[in-house]
Amino acid sequence: MRKILFLVLLLALLPQIRVGGQGMDGPWKGKLKAGAQELTMVLHIDEGKKTVTMDIIEQGAMGLEMQVKSLTDDSLLVSIPKLMLTFSGKRTGDKIKGTFVQRLQPLKVEMERGDVSYKRPQEPIPPFPYQTEEVRFVNPVANDTLSGTLTYPLGYKDKKRKQPPVVLMVTGSGAENRDEEIFFHKPFFVIADWLARHGIASLRYDDRGFAKSTGVYEGATTQDFSDDAEAGIRYLRSLGKFSKVGLLGHSEGGGIGYMLAAKDAIDFLVSLSGPACKIDTLMMVQLNLISRSQGVASDICKTPEDACKYLKATSPGNKWMEYFIAMDLRPYVAKTHCPVLALGAENDLNVPPSVNNEALEQCLPKNPKNVIKVYPGLSHLFHHSPTGNPILAFQIEETISPEVLQDISEWILLVVEN
Repeated sequence: MRKILFLVLLLALLPQIRVGGQGMDGPWKGKLKAGAQELTMVLHIDEGKKTVTMDIIEQGAMGLEMQVKSLTDDSLLVSIPKLMLTFSGKRTGDKIKGTFVQRLQPLKVEMERGDVSYKRPQEPIPPFPYQTEEVRFVNPVANDTLSGTLTYPLGYKDKKRKQPPVVLMVTGSGAENRDEEIFFHKPFFVIADWLARHGIASLRYDDRGFAKSTGVYEGATTQDFSDDAEAGIRYLRSLGKFSKVGLLGHSEGGGIGYMLAAKDAIDFLVSLSGPACKIDTLMMVQLNLISRSQGVASDICKTPEDACKYLKATSPGNKWMEYFIAMDLRPYVAKTHCPVLALGAENDLNVPPSVNNEALEQCLPKNPKNVIKVYPGLSHLFHHSPTGNPILAFQIEETISPEVLQDISEWILLVVEN
């Protein structure tokens, strides 16, 4: 519940912010200022193909397709009608002076050539001391084909070595690739690399209808994504190469883990801020915490009902949202009998442990292998963040805390070997 919610929330909370000789080809970056807020906007222009996409870095919104109304070598006029957003600009040399308008409110912006990039020291660099394989598996319920990377651990080809455990990685909300890429971070890539170096296999895959996976993302619900994940679990079991098959899910993906655990579909679960409570209550707290982190003085939702009304109003017709906010994960948690590693983050504004862990402690069946842990100073993405403010995540170099990585691998090996 990150990318989509960030975009919806910020556009709703900050109505005054309006995003959005060499020709116009290439990336152009600029700062969009509105009051105390500042957003980094990047336009990717292809004159030959007559296409323009937009990134809003602080919101994790990447590759937003824009309708091209006019594009020459020195001017452009583009829009995103469903957001009531337009951008018009005139190039002079290596500068574009333009006007960004949303809902009739204009903001001036000056853009210069170039893209944005940030240091990510944890991102794995080849060559890798393990084996990877491009694979596909089919969800027969939706008839979609999920594409992913199967990573085998060190020593996998050694016949003397027993079969390793494997985890299926399930992303959070919003269409994401197999690396769960957001804010220039690739957390699932980092986790897969760490696990492989510690004797644990993994399968991470592109969400349906995104990157190399087929199917339709728009209109899909959490149940649909659960069906995709269940197909991945069946695929891993069909290979006959692994001792235990578990699931590692982040945010909504962690909630899907409880859904599959309740069906006895997995042998163990690693939930990274996976919701375990009533979602309308969680969303009420989330909306208030995020809005306050961005300068809103008072709560915008007093009750869970307020949160539902607010989210339906800011994302009308969003089937995923309507399904999600009506969910109660507690019955699934109560039927989860496999071992669970439930990790939370103190500065998580999306799935705050103060709300989520109460449901876990009340509903999760007793199991000596279960571990519930909250890390001080970490955000929803499990990297160190003093405020947890999601729009600042792109500025943080750390992708995921080494302590979290260590705890995940040690717990999985302990659970599968005993």
